[in-house]
Amino acid sequence: MPSEGKQPLFVLVRPQMGENIGAAARAMWNFGLDRMRVVGPRDGWPNEKAVVMASGAGRLLDEAQVSDTLAEALEDTTYVFATTARIRGLTKPVMSPERAMALAAEKLAAGEKVAVLFGPERAGLENEDVARANALITVPVNPDFPSLNLAQCVLLTAYEWRRAQGEISHERMEIARGGDPATGGDIEAWATHLEERLDERGFFFPPEKAANMKTNLRNLWSRMPLTRADVQMLHGALRQLIRGKDN
Repeated sequence: MPSEGKQPLFVLVRPQMGENIGAAARAMWNFGLDRMRVVGPRDGWPNEKAVVMASGAGRLLDEAQVSDTLAEALEDTTYVFATTARIRGLTKPVMSPERAMALAAEKLAAGEKVAVLFGPERAGLENEDVARANALITVPVNPDFPSLNLAQCVLLTAYEWRRAQGEISHERMEIARGGDPATGGDIEAWATHLEERLDERGFFFPPEKAANMKTNLRNLWSRMPLTRADVQMLHGALRQLIRGKDN
C-alpha cells in the first residue's frame, strides 16, 4: 500500500551496487517512505540484484524515477538536502538528520517539494552535486571513520523523518496475550488476602506500626504494573505457601 501524505524524495546519486539500492529501498519502506529517484546507476536499470535485496520493498524500485543527470532528478524540487561527511569549501547550513527532517516536514507542509541526496558508495557526493543543495546533512559519527554505507545513511535519515512525524513511541508496556492490566478490584482483593494471611502469622508487629506497614504494602502494589494473570499467580502462590506451612 502506498504511504499517505507528503514526504521527501530520496535521491540516490550514481549508486554503484544493485544490492545497496535494494537495501536503501528496504530501509525507506521500513519507515513508510516510498518515493525514490535514482540518478545514473552504474550497473544500469532495472537491476535484478536490487530487486532481490529489496525483498518486500520491490514496489519502490518498480516505481522509482530514473534519470541520467542530477539536474533532471531535481527539476521539480524546491528544497534539497545533501548528505555528506565532508564539508568541502562550500558555505551552506549544516544540520543533523533530526533537524533536517524536522525542517523538511515544515517545508512539505507549506507546499514545497523536498529532496534528500545520497551519494555513491565509494566517495559520496561530489562538490558539483553538493552545490545544488540548499543545506547539508551530516551525521555526528566517529571523525576517524566517518563513512556510512548508503543503506545505513538512508535508514538513519528515514528514521529521523519518522520521528519528525511524531510516530515514535519512546516507551511502552508490551502486554502479553491474556495479560490485561489488573483492575483496582483485583489489587484490592490481593492486598486484603495478603494482609489477612500476614496478620494470622503475626507479621504486623508491634500493633501500633501495623497501619503504616499495611499502607507501605499497598503502595508497593500500586507501583507495580501488575496484570490480572500476575495477581492470580500471587494468590495461588500465597495459598500454596500457607497450605505447606499448615501441613
